[in-house]
Amino acid sequence: MKLKHDFWVGWALGAIVLSSCSDQTTSPRQQPDIKRETSLRAVSLDQTKVVMGQTVYVPIYSHIYHYNSQDQVMNLSATLSIRNTDLTNSIIITSVRYYDSDGKLIRQDIKSPVELKPLASTDFFIAADDTSGGSGANFIVEWVAEKTVYDPVIEAVMISTSSSQGISFISPAKVLKQHKMQK
Repeated sequence: MKLKHDFWVGWALGAIVLSSCSDQTTSPRQQPDIKRETSLRAVSLDQTKVVMGQTVYVPIYSHIYHYNSQDQVMNLSATLSIRNTDLTNSIIITSVRYYDSDGKLIRQDIKSPVELKPLASTDFFIAADDTSGGSGANFIVEWVAEKTVYDPVIEAVMISTSSSQGISFISPAKVLKQHKMQK
């Protein structure tokens, strides 16, 4: 009888401990909406202090064709990622522009120069239901630095998880113009 009583007491204590540890506000399927705050800070740019920089092209695919037909499309969300790889120096992002397949400017995400601190990163998002760019959309990113720095990593990640299919891939930047170092 003592063993049966100890079993029920142990079971009750275990149930209390487990229920007190569970999160009552968020189930595993309902993740809280977390908005990442970017650490971009507006800065004034003195062109005479610029020693290097680049203009880069980043292909974006807002959709891809599948099932052997251009009538069958899979919409993709895209994230443009800009990562400062320098350990000690900031870079300054001067422009982030999004263009459609015809080369028409859709939006400009950076209105004035912003600082991206050492080893920091930032991103710009295109939703899967935003098909304004078309299959040949792209970003043009311009950045400069007032000291010699390692080139940032700039790339896009496209993803879709619709239905039972999933696809993801990256698209690296292509340097269009290298701003020469001033002496």
